[in-house]
Amino acid sequence: MAHNKVIIVLLGALTFLTAVAPVFAADKEKVLYSFCSQSRCSDGKGPVATLVFDAAGNLYGTTTLGGYYGCGCGTVFQLTPGGNATWSEIVLFAFDAYHGGDPTTPLVFDAAGNLYGTAACCRYAAGGAVYKLRHANGAWKETVLFRFPCHRGICPDGDQPYGVILGAPRNLYGTTAFGGENYTNCGYGCGTAFVLTRANNRWTENVVHNFGEGKDGYQPGAGPISDAAGNLYGTTQGGGAYGAGTVFQLTPGKNGSWSEKVLHSFNGRDGFNPQAVLVLDAAGNLYGTALGGGAFDGGVAFKLVRGANGKWRRKILHNFGNGNDGASPSSELVFDPAGNLYGTTGSGGAFNQGTVFELTPGTNGGWAEKVLHSFGHGQDGADPIGSVIFDASGNLYGATLSGGAHNGGTVFEITP
Repeated sequence: MAHNKVIIVLLGALTFLTAVAPVFAADKEKVLYSFCSQSRCSDGKGPVATLVFDAAGNLYGTTTLGGYYGCGCGTVFQLTPGGNATWSEIVLFAFDAYHGGDPTTPLVFDAAGNLYGTAACCRYAAGGAVYKLRHANGAWKETVLFRFPCHRGICPDGDQPYGVILGAPRNLYGTTAFGGENYTNCGYGCGTAFVLTRANNRWTENVVHNFGEGKDGYQPGAGPISDAAGNLYGTTQGGGAYGAGTVFQLTPGKNGSWSEKVLHSFNGRDGFNPQAVLVLDAAGNLYGTALGGGAFDGGVAFKLVRGANGKWRRKILHNFGNGNDGASPSSELVFDPAGNLYGTTGSGGAFNQGTVFELTPGTNGGWAEKVLHSFGHGQDGADPIGSVIFDASGNLYGATLSGGAHNGGTVFEITP
């Protein structure tokens, strides 16, 4: 990564299972695009974030490196399907020292088709930036909505934003991994949760929570999600009752105030260092992954069940690191219509370079894990850090940080 404070993104490469013919016959992974195919990687290099579709079926994402400029600060790209099942890539925007760089977080569309995202760093955005891309007259124009100010290593509004979500009324909510007011227990600051509010065509940032106070956790590992009531949920990589990270809830109050509550503190045996965006089911339960810990020290997939008394009960859905099932999950989980969960691991699998997996609910509350693809076999990619998404036909799409025909990462499709 270009930013020297980025915490743990475990690498691994993608492939499928062993050299058993029926296994390879069942594996339907296809590389749609391999990055860094041009001189100086002008098409981008190292996609990390989860992809997003538009209504026309085009894919959008970011690369952490490459682009038109000498800094190689990363890109926003679009992949368009064409004839003969081919896809073409265009760079919508290349970051430079002024606009930020190292975009590692997912993009989000608004109702008008504008894209929003965050960039971690660069010369004139030392603490990172929140940006908007607007499509008009056949081109995309980038506007920096907010730059996180830093002075001598102190970033009071936060440092290294981890993505934003849209909320009412047209606000943007996000977290930062570092910065804020608490530097005693965290060398670069313990992180923040923030809101960006638009008024008179200007965006104003307000910190709604500074992490690192007591046992509330520190250094958020991903951006937040929200429920219908406007509460925010997220994870911290460290802190909590046992120092292994937390799941937290932020509740809006009067006059712009917010209150924070720790829903779960990880203890290592049930996971540590959660870095993924959470997901809510229809019943209000939370699902996520932790990068390490668990029964085999390869990370876990977990569920938090909301109790009638306001307490949350933790359930382990799968312990990673046992055989070829994958290890080090850092991506969010995603549901299909049948209630199965899908995600990626950054390492492990048949070739120890990551996997795409499926978790299926069974009887008595148990879940069964199945590896859909193990990366690292030929040019299929390596190190999937972001998660997968579905198209209307139920196919899965994702990106790998490295590997592919030019070792700059890939965008892939897996057909059930």
